[in-house]
Amino acid sequence: MALSLMVSYLILNLLSIWHEFISWNMSLLWNFHLALAVCPNTAYPNRIKRVYPPCDTLGLQVLPLERPAETPMFISVAQFRPEKAHPLQLEALSVAIKRLDAAMARPVLQFVGSCRNQFDEDRLQKLQDKAVELKIDGELQFYKNVMYMLASKQAHFILQDLVKLLGGSVAGMHSMVDEHFGISVVEYMAADAMPIECRKYADAILKASRMPETERLKMAAAARKRAARFSEQRFFKDFKAAIRPILNHVSR
Repeated sequence: MALSLMVSYLILNLLSIWHEFISWNMSLLWNFHLALAVCPNTAYPNRIKRVYPPCDTLGLQVLPLERPAETPMFISVAQFRPEKAHPLQLEALSVAIKRLDAAMARPVLQFVGSCRNQFDEDRLQKLQDKAVELKIDGELQFYKNVMYMLASKQAHFILQDLVKLLGGSVAGMHSMVDEHFGISVVEYMAADAMPIECRKYADAILKASRMPETERLKMAAAARKRAARFSEQRFFKDFKAAIRPILNHVSR
């Protein structure tokens, strides 16, 4: 327990240092490019750089493409905040189960998220109560404040907690409107869990549950390839390319 707390404390400090570094660089970008941002792109075609936030796609890509065939597992990774619209996913699952063929295995939805305060705790309890009301509590699993962990030891990967849950899911749910980026969607893609983020959630759940394995594997492989666009390696490459002119300008 003590070791786990020390590791968590170290991670938080490293993240704090990283955020300070990003803030410093972003201030340089802002001061140098403010005028460019309000000018037509044609005036400065080589001065606009798009850099996506980093995501551990490489670590998730060690997960096998195959998934357990007995029960289709779905996952929803998001803090238990109101804008994440978890109740919408509950209602969609309820509709999908009612329309499911009697001979088919019933899908299971795993809610994975953290609670920041008592308000989040209350929302989580309401979700659990709503599941009982909809009579789908047997098809739901709740994981609160799980750790994201992937460690490498002598070329063997040890999967725990969130990574393990992602590795067993056929699809990932996302229902927030106007998400600023959506790293969880990238994680779904990298882990071969098909992202579901349309308005017709019940239809998508049914389609994913009924999809032949060969078709799912093809789609999962394409999503994993696409996720490399948001990898940490791609971020460092694009970020360095974006700030190099600014740093050269400052050093003059």
